[in-house]
Amino acid sequence: MPDNPLQNIILLLSCPDRAGLVFRISNFIYERGGNILDLDEHVDPVEKIFFVRVLWNEKLSTLLSELEDAFRPLGEEFCASWKIRLTGLTTRIAIFVSRYDHCLLEILWRNSIGEFAVDIALIISNHNDLAPLAAQYGIPYHVFPLSGDTKEAVEQQEVALLERNAIDTVVLARYMQILSSRFVERYQGRIINIHHSFLPAFVGSSPYRQAYERGVKIIGATSHYVTEELDQGPIIAQDIIRVTHKDSLDDLVRKGRDLERLVLAKAIRLHAEHRILVNGKKTVVFD
Repeated sequence: MPDNPLQNIILLLSCPDRAGLVFRISNFIYERGGNILDLDEHVDPVEKIFFVRVLWNEKLSTLLSELEDAFRPLGEEFCASWKIRLTGLTTRIAIFVSRYDHCLLEILWRNSIGEFAVDIALIISNHNDLAPLAAQYGIPYHVFPLSGDTKEAVEQQEVALLERNAIDTVVLARYMQILSSRFVERYQGRIINIHHSFLPAFVGSSPYRQAYERGVKIIGATSHYVTEELDQGPIIAQDIIRVTHKDSLDDLVRKGRDLERLVLAKAIRLHAEHRILVNGKKTVVFD
């Protein structure tokens, strides 16, 4: 029988810092006949927490679950939070949108050229506007109209749809609705959002107009994991661009759209490549 092919494997781990952690993890891989391809580590100097991302390859002759069982005693000894992933397995995502199309366009285009390790299984919206765009890329598009009276029932239907399609991660590509705490808890650490972030911050429906009226010099965008505290989840990626008194309101909107597209795309890539470890309200991102 032919040898098992080499498979690339990723370990993400965090635990209280102690001596010998890298050696013990490396030795585990060595004893399995593995070869480390990349290793990034970080110790939080305040909380004394150790973080590591290890990419290695080996001729995996067992199921992933058996590899996890083999590593579990080490993880328990370290009192660690950890997960192991195969790089060949794509992350199944669902995209939630409303009427803005710029973030959705960016995701669909980048995915079409193979930039993301994701499988876009479906798109969910509370409006019909972007159905033609989904059809262009051959992705199922589901519309769930929302009102105050139907929101809870609709969310239950959406969750059922996500479960039937084995969705791992939800991407909010300018989805202009607030998710319930039950939804957020079900997909804890697996909902990625994008929003504008300004200095100073502007809330409400017209942030770019408020920014324009205040004469800001910097605008930005932030992508983060969703928590029950609105727009306060652990930050994955951010970027800014400078503006001047010469920029019109339309200029701010255009520049803001560009930032939102790029920052959300970066966050999806980092998440799908398993480069993020959540540390309370913060993240450690190995890029």
